[in-house]
Amino acid sequence: MKFTQMAKANEIERDWIVVDAEGKIFGRIITEIATKLRGKHKPSYTPNVDCGDFVIVINASKAKFTGAKLADKNYYTHSGYFGSTKTHKMSDMLESNPEKLYKLATRGMLPKTKLGKDMLKKLKVYAGETHPHTAQIKG
Repeated sequence: MKFTQMAKANEIERDWIVVDAEGKIFGRIITEIATKLRGKHKPSYTPNVDCGDFVIVINASKAKFTGAKLADKNYYTHSGYFGSTKTHKMSDMLESNPEKLYKLATRGMLPKTKLGKDMLKKLKVYAGETHPHTAQIKG
């Protein structure tokens, strides 16, 4: 009888994947990123082990948005004090800090555990075309 092979943390090989967001739909990019970070695209996927790859997103500010999300969607922050709720429009976040927008959207698709936080640390987002990770990328 054969058993399913479970991946161990020290046996996992991580790749560096570059995703160009220019002209692509934002939500579809995020689902692709979450799948790669989680490791579900690998045959050795194990739910309780972080077997995902590193993901680099370039041209983050040039993604397309469907519908009226840029005008209507808001992100809220609260410090815990009374009256400290702040609202940030999606369009403002895309202009000022697209890295934070991508991390917030991806965080919602990852597990809400320590494992999910470790997966999110492997996401690198850059608004322009250049990134400092050229040494890690093969080929």
